[in-house]
Amino acid sequence: MPLDTVTLTTSLKSAFLANLPSPDAGQIAQVITLASSIASAMQVFVEGAQITYTAGLIAPGGGGPVTGVFGNTIS
Repeated sequence: MPLDTVTLTTSLKSAFLANLPSPDAGQIAQVITLASSIASAMQVFVEGAQITYTAGLIAPGGGGPVTGVFGNTIS
C-alpha cells in the first residue's frame, strides 16, 4: 500500500513552517521542496519493505477461519 505522499508532504510542511517565526517566500518554497523530497524518500523506503511469512497460521481441515499468530520477518 503506498503512502499518501500528498498528506505527508502537507504535514511535514506544516511542521517545518511552525518552527519559522516569519518565513519569507523563499523560505516557504524551500520548505515545500524539502517536505516533498522527504515524503518521496519515505515512500521509496516503505515500498522497499519485504514481509516474509515464517509460520503460525492454522487452517482448519473442514474450512472456517484461520487461527494462530502470523509469524513474519520484515526486511
